[in-house]
Amino acid sequence: MSTQHQNPLSDIAIAQAAKKRPILDIGRERLGIQAEHLEPYGHYKAKLSADFIRSLEGRKDGKLILVTAITPTPAGEGKTTTTVGLTDALNHIGKKAMLCLREPSLGPCFGVKGGAAGGGYAQVVPMEDINLHFTGDFHAIGTAHNLLSALIDNHIYWGNALGIDGRRVAWRRALDMNDRSLRQIVSSLGGVANGFPREDGFDITVASEVMAIFCLAGSLDDLKRRLANVVIGYTRDRKPIRGGDVKAQGPMAALLKDAINPNLVQTLEGTPAFVHGGPFANIAHGCNSVLATKTALKLADYVVTEAGFGADLGAEKFFDIKCRKAGLKPAAVVVVATIRALKMHGGVKKEDLKKENLAALEAGMSNLNRHVENLKKFGVPAVVSLNRFSADTDAEIALVKSACAKLGVEAHMADHWAEGGKGAADVARAVVRLADSGQGNLKLLYPDDMPLLEKARTIAREIYRAKDVTADKSVRDQLTAFEALGAKSYPVCIAKTQYSFSTNPDAKGAPVDHVIPIREVRLSAGAEFVVMVCGDIMTMPGLPKVPAADAIDVDSAGRITGLF
Repeated sequence: MSTQHQNPLSDIAIAQAAKKRPILDIGRERLGIQAEHLEPYGHYKAKLSADFIRSLEGRKDGKLILVTAITPTPAGEGKTTTTVGLTDALNHIGKKAMLCLREPSLGPCFGVKGGAAGGGYAQVVPMEDINLHFTGDFHAIGTAHNLLSALIDNHIYWGNALGIDGRRVAWRRALDMNDRSLRQIVSSLGGVANGFPREDGFDITVASEVMAIFCLAGSLDDLKRRLANVVIGYTRDRKPIRGGDVKAQGPMAALLKDAINPNLVQTLEGTPAFVHGGPFANIAHGCNSVLATKTALKLADYVVTEAGFGADLGAEKFFDIKCRKAGLKPAAVVVVATIRALKMHGGVKKEDLKKENLAALEAGMSNLNRHVENLKKFGVPAVVSLNRFSADTDAEIALVKSACAKLGVEAHMADHWAEGGKGAADVARAVVRLADSGQGNLKLLYPDDMPLLEKARTIAREIYRAKDVTADKSVRDQLTAFEALGAKSYPVCIAKTQYSFSTNPDAKGAPVDHVIPIREVRLSAGAEFVVMVCGDIMTMPGLPKVPAADAIDVDSAGRITGLF
């Protein structure tokens, strides 16, 4: 029996040893895309042309499959690996399938999480390129964001005809790196020639509203409309100033005109994949671009995509923001778990996870149960995929399958990390049964016309099982002001720790009756949602004491090591 982590090769070694096919061949043979509609970035990655995307109008859509997970733990769950392995498995059992993933952020790559291209024999390649720079999309997004920052300060410097209140500039700066020292800064120091000093700060690029807009825009024209609508600040009498007021949408869109086209790559088994856009799920809405997903649905019978972190963050935002805005109708959901992680939710320390512990596993099942129960509220049928590890025992596997059966969902072991697509064939067959059953009937958690604070309260009570939300008067007043600006119909995007249903990252399992404190709210008028920052979550992460960067190197031949 092949089992995870018995393979002697690292993820990067497997990816570097893989025999990749020219991306033009993948596009033509697997998706029917001719070479003139692909702009190659080297031999193994390419951008799809806007003309080809427009030519797909009228084609029937395939079925959309969402991959989500239990609450993440240091034990690991393998959601991206499952997304890749499941798609390979669907092709392995004779279906026409492709996948859509987010692009990794450089911050986690050099921080604590590492890369985000899958693992073992379920990876998208070229792995190093995808994790480092790729086709330059994130650089374009960060540059467009900071162009707007520069235009704001330049407008104020040259007389401030719009009357922007320097104390109420709402548009921060962006950098795709974990750099805590930039969270709060003072800019324009050094005298009259450098402008007017004011408080400022940086968010990581994946938390930028430009990233959110980029991933929700349906076209270049829609992108420009959204960029023009962003609120960049306010006058002294609280009148909003927007991106269009400083004529930012044109030059910003010019920087993004190539980036907005989806990137085509392949898995180790030659399955086509769109990797495009990358908003964080604990800060932003955590889904790849709408354009990539909708295009994929025209090209394959089954499209597998993922939403970041656990289902309480990623899946909820996928349904309530992405599906609501884009009109998507998912046919099935896969919930990823590992027996190791479930035991950790049951109180087992990481160093003891290899020992059989049925009592802890049963206690930890509360977390999986909660996610499955929550997903049922959205009306989309689910199946559980258990990533196999060598220490999993027959008794532990039987316990999880029995508990899932009581919830009315199937649970299947998957070994795609070690075996590629064939290792997830059982999950793939279960997904096809669910997707083809017609059971999927998406129900959104709240209506558009519900007040913003009530939307947050609904998520907190229904998904996090909290007793309530709290917000200071200043936050409530801001929400009232946002609603007066036309944002009442917007969905809310909760920024919260990914490690718990509560705002306490150490509260494992399935806590109940906690309170969710809303510390800050931000109006994303271009993305058309309202961000609610809860607890101690930061929109600019910091590096850990021992960052992943310490292990990353490149040899004299240009071969990268230590990236995972």
